[in-house]
Amino acid sequence: MQASSKSRGFTQLIEFQIEPRQQSALVSALSEQTERLAQGFGGFLSASVQVSDDGRRVLNYLHWLSREDGEAAFKRFEQQGEDFWTLIRAHQATAVTFGSFQILRSIERSHDDALQCRLNG
Repeated sequence: MQASSKSRGFTQLIEFQIEPRQQSALVSALSEQTERLAQGFGGFLSASVQVSDDGRRVLNYLHWLSREDGEAAFKRFEQQGEDFWTLIRAHQATAVTFGSFQILRSIERSHDDALQCRLNG
C-alpha cells in the first residue's frame, strides 16, 4: 500500500541493540539529542525513547508533521556537527535498525475520553 502524497504524519524509528549496562547512558544521550531536534527544527510533533524489558533494545521514536520536515531536520542536524555514528559507537550498539513510516490513520482519545480515528491524507 502506498502512502498518499498528502499524508501529513511521518514517523522515524531507530532501534538500537545494546548490552543492558549501556541502556541508561544511551537513553540519556537520545533524550538530549531529541530535545535539540525538537527545539531547533520545525515540524517536530513528539518523540519518545523506549526500552525493552530485557534492557537489550532501545527504541527512539520521532513524529514529524511531514517526511520533508523529518529529513530536513536530520540533514541540518548532521551539518551542525552532530554525529549519529559517534553516538552508536559510544554506546556500543551491536545493531541499529532505521525505519520510517507515513501515518495514514491514528486512533486517539478526545477531550471527552471517546476514541476517535484521524485519517491523514
